[in-house]
Amino acid sequence: MGGHAADTFRPLRIAVLTVSDSRGFEADTSGALLAERVEAAGHHLAQRRIVTDDRYRLRAEVAAWIADPAVDAVLVNGGTGLTDRDITPEALRPLFDREIPGFGECFRQRSLEEIGNATLQSRALAGLANATLVFAMPGSTGACRTAWDQVLGEQLDARTRPCNFVALLPRMGAA
Repeated sequence: MGGHAADTFRPLRIAVLTVSDSRGFEADTSGALLAERVEAAGHHLAQRRIVTDDRYRLRAEVAAWIADPAVDAVLVNGGTGLTDRDITPEALRPLFDREIPGFGECFRQRSLEEIGNATLQSRALAGLANATLVFAMPGSTGACRTAWDQVLGEQLDARTRPCNFVALLPRMGAA
């Protein structure tokens, strides 16, 4: 997995994007939670922004980050439900070189334990785009906590075995 020792932490540069028509930074508890978790884990917060529920603005923001060699991963929160305003999956899928279906599956499994069958309405997803990891999760603070604490925190840590997402990043020594 890139020739690094299993016990070596490798900090990633992670951008956080909140998708919302109604929240500013003061009210963005979900984006704040993700930013705090990123930094507490020892990663670098590359950028943090809020964008409205507009498919093309969202896609443009994420496209700029996946084109930026200073960003290894993007965490998107919001817009993954089933209402007409929930456009995150449609905005992101065209950017993916490869989709990572296991993220959504794993997130919904963990979420099932917390919110029951309401998790059926989550369209959480992930993909690899231009050697950048992109993860999209629901916008509630609880969902972001579940995504980070039960899935992403571990998988964005190079020490996690038998495998982790860090091993997929060329900057981190992936083949």
